[in-house]
Amino acid sequence: MKPRKLARLMAAVMAVLGFSAGCVVFAKAADSEGNAPEIKVFAALSTTEAVSEIASLFTSSGKGKVTTSFAATPALVWQIEHGAPANIFISADEASMDALEQHKRINPATRVDLLGNHLVLIAPAAAAVSPITIGPGFPLAALLGDKRLAVANPDRVPAGIYAKESLEKLGVWSAVESRLARADSVRTALAFVEQDVTPLGIVYSTDAAHSPKVKVVATFPEESHGPILYPAALVAANQTPGAASFLAFLNKPEARNIFTRHGFIVK
Repeated sequence: MKPRKLARLMAAVMAVLGFSAGCVVFAKAADSEGNAPEIKVFAALSTTEAVSEIASLFTSSGKGKVTTSFAATPALVWQIEHGAPANIFISADEASMDALEQHKRINPATRVDLLGNHLVLIAPAAAAVSPITIGPGFPLAALLGDKRLAVANPDRVPAGIYAKESLEKLGVWSAVESRLARADSVRTALAFVEQDVTPLGIVYSTDAAHSPKVKVVATFPEESHGPILYPAALVAANQTPGAASFLAFLNKPEARNIFTRHGFIVK
């Protein structure tokens, strides 16, 4: 993370912890026995392995117990909008976090761009598909033959939205739009390819890296879609000192090393 962003995050965390003159309303600080409440993290499905590992590290260090809930970003947004008891939200795109900020569901002072990712084209590991170079007009429809392309729902799910944007810019969207196997999440799209339901799919590079059942055929040019960013923030209705500490921990070297090992780009 850049020094300016880190300074901004630490200032926000200090404010939430009560060290500034600002007034912050906390969720319940402790249970009836004086134990700190669990820190509930709602995070995009593509962060499952990395965030789970970081949560376990934080919990084992005695800093507080972290519980995690992973789902497609739109599902998490809906849950938070309807009062789910999340303390921290990690989104797979900026637009979803923007929507929660507009509805005053997150504390914007604590918002930080946490991670980046890449978009890749994958095939079953045993498929006779050679690596290709993705560029304007690349023969995606021909590569599919008479089958479909697995992709997260391009109308709602961040990975699918990025995929549609890229395919449109590359001039091949119209050739494959009617041939999509639309999935409810990026992990479901991955599963379609793992199980050879579809010959190709578009997922994040981190998803592909976790599956020995698929191989990366190509990486989409970064300039073909908007930046893939994972912002994180405290949920306004459920801010606690423990949650603020975990949000800060996500940018500590030990957490950043875990994200990097899982293939994310740390900001």
